[in-house]
Amino acid sequence: MKDYCTKNIRNIAVVGHGGEGKTTLVEALLFATGTIDRQGRVEDGSTTTDFDPEETRRTISISAALAPLEWKETKINLIDIPGYFDFAGEMVGPLTVAEGAIITVGAVGGLNVGAEKAWAMCEKTNTARMIVINQMDRENANFDKALATITDKYGSCIAPIQIPIMDKGQFVGVASVLKNKAFMGEGKSFKEVDVPASAEDAIASAREAIMEAAAGADDELMEAYFENGELTDEQIMIGMRKGIAEGTVVPVVCCSSINRVGLAKVLDNIIELMPSPENSVVIGTNPKNGEEVERACDVSAPFSAQVFKTLADPFVGKLSIFKVMSGELTGDTALYNVNAEKAEKAGTIYVLRGKKQNTTNKLIAGDIGALAKLVTVNTGHTLADAANPIQYADIQFPAPCISMAVYAKKSGEEDKVFSGLSRLMEEDPTIRVEKNVETTESLLSGLGEMHLEVVTKKLASKFGAECILQDPKIPYRETIRKTLDCEGRHKKQTGGHGQFGHVVIEFSPNADGSEEIRFEDAVVGGVVPRNFIPAVEKGVNENVRKGVLAGFPMVGITAKLHFGSYHPVDSSEMAFKTATRLAFKKLVDASPVLLEPIYHVEVLVPDEYMGDIIGDMNKRRGRIAGMEQEDGLQKVIAEVPQSEMFKYATDLRSMTQARGSFSMRFERYEEVPAMDAKKIIESAKREDDEEE
Repeated sequence: MKDYCTKNIRNIAVVGHGGEGKTTLVEALLFATGTIDRQGRVEDGSTTTDFDPEETRRTISISAALAPLEWKETKINLIDIPGYFDFAGEMVGPLTVAEGAIITVGAVGGLNVGAEKAWAMCEKTNTARMIVINQMDRENANFDKALATITDKYGSCIAPIQIPIMDKGQFVGVASVLKNKAFMGEGKSFKEVDVPASAEDAIASAREAIMEAAAGADDELMEAYFENGELTDEQIMIGMRKGIAEGTVVPVVCCSSINRVGLAKVLDNIIELMPSPENSVVIGTNPKNGEEVERACDVSAPFSAQVFKTLADPFVGKLSIFKVMSGELTGDTALYNVNAEKAEKAGTIYVLRGKKQNTTNKLIAGDIGALAKLVTVNTGHTLADAANPIQYADIQFPAPCISMAVYAKKSGEEDKVFSGLSRLMEEDPTIRVEKNVETTESLLSGLGEMHLEVVTKKLASKFGAECILQDPKIPYRETIRKTLDCEGRHKKQTGGHGQFGHVVIEFSPNADGSEEIRFEDAVVGGVVPRNFIPAVEKGVNENVRKGVLAGFPMVGITAKLHFGSYHPVDSSEMAFKTATRLAFKKLVDASPVLLEPIYHVEVLVPDEYMGDIIGDMNKRRGRIAGMEQEDGLQKVIAEVPQSEMFKYATDLRSMTQARGSFSMRFERYEEVPAMDAKKIIESAKREDDEEE
């Protein structure tokens, strides 16, 4: 691939709902431009951007993948992004660095939730948008209906710049509203003809809408439009480019990826309308003083780049994929990781196309490439010239919303499993592995059940480590509800020195509701010698780790040692610890109860799902604490037991067609209802019996 200047580069993320043909579109564009010799098929697992074994097995995209191509002296870096919601984290990095995005919409179903989420993310990252109504070859494809679903949602900013040409129900070409010409045929083998009479009315109507959209993007154009009643072709292009860059105009085109009809015009529109990185300005901070600084995307500026994705390859090592934000990168460029404050070596520079790693001598401002084996660099990090450092804002990935306990499948392979998971966490920042101190389980967290399943499959295929996932244990606790004097007497004579310890401890619930374990020394008259009292306290602290109901830790108890006795010869620390344990067992008569963790949950949903969400929360033993508006959505605030929330991410997605989202945080412990407590206690006792 030859060298390009910044103005002739386009970085385009291909986004949308799962199954709407994003990967097929990218593959078709690669084939139409002669970048690849054969157009692969998702069903066969032969596409350029779906190269991971899990992607070919499931016939869906799992990771964002690069697919650069050349068209009319322009380099277009396409980034194929998964549409399934379990892999939503893959969309964040590319949209942070890409200037433009193609949102794919099916010609049969029209706008759907995946496209809506992609639109929202483009707005959040200030990414220019173009909508491609794809799959025009399918039976029941209807451009007008699909377009209506888009305009109904987003209104006057939608500008259809192409009209499909149909012949006997077959999609054979596109008519350009901007050029008033039709383009028939597939791929590069198209011919330019006059617009058919059947499409003239649609072209005229669409041209009027485009003129209004272009005029609305610029005050001078608006004046010209009011004065003359129309705009020239040149004025329309100026207004369209400005509106698209600012997000106030979103052009709509159509194509068939399978038949490759309309693809050449999709590429032309990317070049003519979508913004290049040239002259864009990115804001960062100066790490030396924390002040805000601007950096122009220009080869003459000091070098800087941001890593937006990491690939963990067991053979090549870590590949850091980045966009050059300013300056240029060569193999001799001295790199400085601003986040880690460490120097790195550039070495070989790669340009990725799917799994292929092509080497290049340099990358200029605005281009995308990869470097291998950068030791300290992670996703989101900034690489810069040490003499002119700048740090770009961290990439904000979605927080994990489902957790499972993870265990090595084979005994002794724990290190292998967790080192593999650590490598996968570098690749996917939406994965989290952490140890629960209370239950001692390691928890693997992600964005959905499929996400976690894919992680386990990748772990096996990439690192040869097999693991199993289970529902996590709930960190239940126990406490008592009434005050009780408990006596513990330990006496044993075995010949020679015996053992003797005797304590009377008053156990009571903490008056202030605190969960801590408190010990009070209320011994008078030396009935328990001073030197044995620490042994009693230690015995209390050891025994509260395993409660009397179901073996869960006890909390919220005050233990007051107020009486006892000792033997001048046979008493020892061990004897008093044993006596304390015997006293502790009598807490079964102090009205012990089971406590469960309660979480504060906030659910964001459109209005129409409110009833379902509230009803579902009630089924989960949740209490609705309030409702309020946020960003045009309804926020339901509730308090729900943790045990009821394990699969909520999946259930919420099902209830709201994936339009809902939620967050949760620990709030407090509360008593478990009697019927539920009974089941939990029985289950805990069964597990103890099995372990024995």
